[in-house]
Order: sequence, then C-alpha cells, then structure tokens
Amino acid sequence: MGTLEKSPDCQICAFKSLMFNSLKQDQLSKINTCKEQFHFSKGELVCREGDPINAIIYVHAGLIKLHKRISENQSQIISIAKPFDFVGLISVFSKTNYFYSITAIEDSSICFIAKDCFIREIASNGQFALDILTRMSKTNDDVLEAKFALSSKNLRGRIAHILLDFANNIYKSNEFELPVSRREMAELIDMRMENVIRVMSEFRQDGIIKINGHIIEITNPNMLQKISDMG
Repeated sequence: MGTLEKSPDCQICAFKSLMFNSLKQDQLSKINTCKEQFHFSKGELVCREGDPINAIIYVHAGLIKLHKRISENQSQIISIAKPFDFVGLISVFSKTNYFYSITAIEDSSICFIAKDCFIREIASNGQFALDILTRMSKTNDDVLEAKFALSSKNLRGRIAHILLDFANNIYKSNEFELPVSRREMAELIDMRMENVIRVMSEFRQDGIIKINGHIIEITNPNMLQKISDMG
C-alpha cells in the first residue's frame, strides 16, 4: 500500500484541513499520533472494493479516483478527489467495507487517520462533529450535482464540462496535463471511449482546444463554456 512518507505534524501542516481548526491542541496531537502518510504513484491502487474501512482518507497532494467495477470489462468513475478532500466520510459511518476502489491518477500523498481515533474525537467535540457533518453534506451534494449536471448533457456537453472542471476547479489554468486517459474520461461521463476520442478531435479541429500528448490547452474557453451550458 504505497510508500510510507515522513509527514508533518498536523498542527503545523500547511495542508491542514479547515475542519481541524475546531480541535484543541491536545486533540489535534492525538489525531497526529493516529495518522500515517503514504505516497502513491500514478495508477497505484489505494484501496480495493471490499477492503475493510479502517481509516479516514485525506488527500494531502495529488488526485485520486473513486471507481466501481460494473462488469468484467467496464468500470464507472464515481468521483475524483483533490487536495484538501476527505474521501468516503459517509461510508465510514454507514459501512464496514469499501463498496468502491480508490486509485491514484496522479502521484499523490495521502494521509490515513485511524477510524477509531477519528470517531473518538468526534464524540468529544461537538463543533468538530458539526464540521464533519457539514463536510459530509457538502461532499454528498457536490457528487450528486456533478452527476446530475453530466446526466443532463449530451456527449459534447459532458466532455466540455469535464475539461472546464479540470481547468477551473483543479488546475486553475487553461493549460494542464490531463490526469485521466480517454478510457477513464469515458468512465467518468458514462460514454464510449470511441466517442470521447471523436469529440476531443472535433474540439481540436474547431480551435477550441489544443492537444499535445497529455497536455490540454483550452484556447477558446468561452465557446467551451457555451457548449457545456447548452449541452
């Protein structure tokens, strides 16, 4: 399971989640003793569907995908988690085993906080518990809104939406290295890979994007936004 990294103290970590601000110093110190940080290379499995849920997963750096196998040759990407995201908070309280797999789609650093330790701090700090509920609700809403946004669009609209999401919400740049393959993009938007390749080619021919290997540059963001909106 990845490579163990030397991780900073949670109390001084620059990537400390805002959720931890409600914890007192001694509580944050307890969290720190219950966590380990691992490095996962791109494509490396973080956890497999059916594994027991023993820890809270926090993305320190990189990107990971939550995905579920639908059939022998087909998977569905549920969502993509980025830095500062907690993964699977709802599952921690409702299930004992993961019902999806998690894989790094970029080189990633991930903190694992022991589940029992995390729950003890929730029980002892009402504000922390409220912060957790707020984060869980927001995460759930974000996933549902993203799925609804995609399901209501046609193929061109879905791909435009995903490209804009990477540009605006993840990389904060119109030029970025696409972290997913064409097959993974198809799994993310629930379409065939051949159609993804075709539409990406159409966007390139229309001067909306430039493609150089894995590097994508959105050259006409207004048009791409219009395609997404009209999708």
